Amino acid sequence: MIDTPSTTTTFESFPYTRPDLEVVSRKFNASLQNFEQATSPEEQIQSLKELIHIREEFATMYNLCLIRHTVDTRDPFYETENTYFDENLPAFEALNDNFYRALLKSPFRTELAQKYGGHLFVLADLALKTFKPTIQKDLQEENAYSTEYTKLKATAQLEFDGAVYNLSSFTPIEQSNDRSVRRRAAQTKWTFYEKNAPIVEPLFDKMVQARHRMARTLGNDNFVAVGYARMRRSDYTPDMVANFRKQVREHIVPLASALYERQRRRLGLDTLCYFDEDYKFPSGNPKPVGKPAEIVANAARMYSELAPETDKFFQHLFDTNLMSLENQDGKATGGYCTYMPLFQAPFIFSNFNGTSGDIDVLTHEAGHAFQVWSSRHFEFDEYHWPTSDAAEIHSMSMEFFTWPWMRLFFGPDTEKYYFMHVGNALQFLPYGVAVDEFQHIIYENPDMTPAERNAAWRQLEKTYLPCRNYDGNTFLENGGFWQKQNHIFNSPFYYIDYALAQICAFQFWKKDRENHTAAWADYLRLCKAGGSQSFLDLVKLANLRSPFEDGCVASVVGEIQAYLDSVDDSTF
Repeated sequence: MIDTPSTTTTFESFPYTRPDLEVVSRKFNASLQNFEQATSPEEQIQSLKELIHIREEFATMYNLCLIRHTVDTRDPFYETENTYFDENLPAFEALNDNFYRALLKSPFRTELAQKYGGHLFVLADLALKTFKPTIQKDLQEENAYSTEYTKLKATAQLEFDGAVYNLSSFTPIEQSNDRSVRRRAAQTKWTFYEKNAPIVEPLFDKMVQARHRMARTLGNDNFVAVGYARMRRSDYTPDMVANFRKQVREHIVPLASALYERQRRRLGLDTLCYFDEDYKFPSGNPKPVGKPAEIVANAARMYSELAPETDKFFQHLFDTNLMSLENQDGKATGGYCTYMPLFQAPFIFSNFNGTSGDIDVLTHEAGHAFQVWSSRHFEFDEYHWPTSDAAEIHSMSMEFFTWPWMRLFFGPDTEKYYFMHVGNALQFLPYGVAVDEFQHIIYENPDMTPAERNAAWRQLEKTYLPCRNYDGNTFLENGGFWQKQNHIFNSPFYYIDYALAQICAFQFWKKDRENHTAAWADYLRLCKAGGSQSFLDLVKLANLRSPFEDGCVASVVGEIQAYLDSVDDSTF
């Protein structure tokens, strides 16, 4: 049995022990047999407690390995451990598959639902739609391909003007005040992707084929239904998502295009090119003040003043070193939050690079971490997190709830940051739904060639991002941009979640500006509910309108438009 760290133990001292699958399976099956043979709800609940602990131990070691591997993908020990999990996760999933089947057959289902909530059974049913023992080999392959893509990006070396950068540290160069530098920087980055396309495109093709084979084995025509079940979507369908994309196309794309035109005028350009899009103001983008340690200190002050709950939460993160924020060579790209249930410990992973994104990702991932911290009281790991569509509401809304403290990070550029933050959130929506539609196209047509996939992406860009100008970059003109998007490779169908959640976060932004106390109460209630309810039920619990509801997207647009029109961005 793994010892649980004390409250004074730091992350570096968290004990890691590779789970022995033979031992885990033996304990798991013994407890499951007791569960199935139980003659009363009380006996089944006792067996469930044993199963919960076994599952928590495995999940904790997996996530501890994930963190230490992504912090330094070159560490040989955790690279080996990560490979071990890639190969053995399907076997553990087989154990969970047996657990879900037994749970759904329980003669005491009514009593268990009264204790644990009915949504656990909904999640179990969805899980059974994603797994059979016969797909274990394909799952292993999928995990290996995902790791290969992640490492390819983590170990990228970009040479530029006599210096060497990784993909994360290169971002400030791409946002240079000098347009010629921005152009050359963009060419350098995309040359990396172009040179690696002969690796990435066949790798992705193997991913698609593995997922398609799994879907067929599971009794589906293609991977779409499996992808939705993996995301545990229980109360909306691909058709509802398609209608949401249509609303974004009609209501958001014109507003986003108008913002790009305002940007072009601000910058005094004849044409806004792709390498200009992230450079927002002639005076330069707002940048956070201070070194990483100062940013964290200001974040601690911010969360101490926001609410008693966030004060206690962030102090625990700080005291226990449950954050890896600074960029370094060998570190995986991007940002994430994960959770080690045995230690009741969230962990925030990021790559600070001196841009405003440092603050965005800190508040965003802190939103995830605060949510899982708030719902750590649930016994089942299924309830620690909601489905990702709901989880992204916590993160994106936290970005807005922390607005009153942005002066700590941006000083005189705070108003500029506000304008950019709202604008970026709005302009993300068309891209977000384009990524989602792209994945539907891919998995509905699994035999597409790499060239056909690229062409499909380029057509979606013309629909959702009509202002984008690639300035003659052949790789991008031919549809290569999608190859940088981690989610497409590693988390299929995890992207519309951001768009749905952004619409909900904009509602929280509006409510917070009108009545902070009421808005925060709704947010806190949402966080504490964890994953105990479905997406639409959680939206209702938070007193938000469903993004699928007719008129919801349009109503959000009105508030955003009013704010943007109130700002004289020519002064920035």
